[in-house]
Amino acid sequence: MTARLSVIGIGPGDPAQVTVEAIEAMNAVEVFFVVTKGPDKQELVDLRFEILRRYVREPSRYETVEIRDPDRDRTPSEYRATVAAWRTARADAWEAALREHLHEGSHGAFLVWGDPALYDSTLDVLADVLARGQVAFDQHVIPGISSVQILAARHGIALNRIGGAIEITPARRLADGLPSGAEDVVVMLDAATAFTAISEPGVHIYWGAYLGSPDELLIDGPLDEIAGEIERVRAEAKERKGWMFDTYLLRRAR
Repeated sequence: MTARLSVIGIGPGDPAQVTVEAIEAMNAVEVFFVVTKGPDKQELVDLRFEILRRYVREPSRYETVEIRDPDRDRTPSEYRATVAAWRTARADAWEAALREHLHEGSHGAFLVWGDPALYDSTLDVLADVLARGQVAFDQHVIPGISSVQILAARHGIALNRIGGAIEITPARRLADGLPSGAEDVVVMLDAATAFTAISEPGVHIYWGAYLGSPDELLIDGPLDEIAGEIERVRAEAKERKGWMFDTYLLRRAR
């Protein structure tokens, strides 16, 4: 009997935003694989354990296996090659853990921040592990609420305007400005305040950090007026917590 592996989206930090489907899936799991990123981001691991404590009805029926995430250069000169090497190292570590702890007929799971389908590498890494042929499992994906949804809800806006499209992009693609023809651009994975390089007038920013957590931060206004304020608030928060997750919408005036 083939093992089962669930990839469960748990939202961006608030246990109240974990879906009923995710809770039901967690209660069927026998081993949770928890990816750790060192002491600076231990809070992200602790929140996963808090979600398990809150929602798994029989805690004695599961075990947790921690997998140390390989280190990664966040500002590489060769971005694609660096990310490819990091994902290979990730697959090596995950394959070793799965071979040791996911047995035939058992049910394992990864708890994924936000939604597994939106700027998260879990599914790609697991596809690499499966392709190697050393571990076999049936994979099931449970969606989660994303930081993009929380951003719009907290600011009380719709992401799209009438007849308009939304573009979702990593921040590194803003180096040459906003995408041509895009009216509403959601920006993720910003390690270096890419919005400060946008100089065109008439752009409104809806910014949020630590969305769905007690430390949530929200700012919005004309980008050319408040970029400095966001940069300051962001730097202070990162210094205080040791890490930063932020997402924002850049909206061109029509």
